[in-house]
Formats: sequence, structure tokens, C-alpha cells
Amino acid sequence: MRNALTVLTFTCVVGTSGFAYADYDLLVKSNCLACHYLDKRKYGPKLNEIASKYVNDADAAEKLAKKIKAGGTGVWGEDVMPPQPHVSDEDALKLAKYVLALK
Repeated sequence: MRNALTVLTFTCVVGTSGFAYADYDLLVKSNCLACHYLDKRKYGPKLNEIASKYVNDADAAEKLAKKIKAGGTGVWGEDVMPPQPHVSDEDALKLAKYVLALK
């Protein structure tokens, strides 16, 4: 029983961290870190600030995915988010979900 619990725990940790690294790699690949950092402001809002803003919004992942693709302005003052048409719809949704998990 103890061995089974150890294997289950290891699988969960490795599986979860692999998922997190994959999405962080997607942030890098998609050039998100050119404007956003996790815990300090660069050109756009901090990633954890975005997560906090949308914490109670059930549709946040879809909204953010659309904003990643289309760009926008006005949500964070005068900051402008340029459109990211090179990011696929699937990757935009993965990025949005990853950012929302950073709260």
C-alpha cells in the first residue's frame, strides 16, 4: 500500500510539473515574456495580476484567449496589447489557462 501511495504521489507531482513546464515553455515560445513578467510590471500587466483580476470569472480563459489573438486596450489603463495572430487558438487557450492558474 505504501509503495502504491508513493508511486501515485510521484506521478501526480511529475505530471503536474510537466504540465506547468510545458505551458511556461509556451509562454517563452509565444514571446509573451517580451511584455509580461510573473511578478513585476514590464510593458504589460504582471501575469499574476491578470490571474487575480479574473479569479471569479468563469469565462476568463476564453476571454483571455480571444484577447491574446486579437489584442486590445483599456483594461489596464493605456497599455496596448498587440494582436498575436501567430498563436493558434489552441495555444491561446492553453496560455490563458496557465496564466489564470498563477493566482
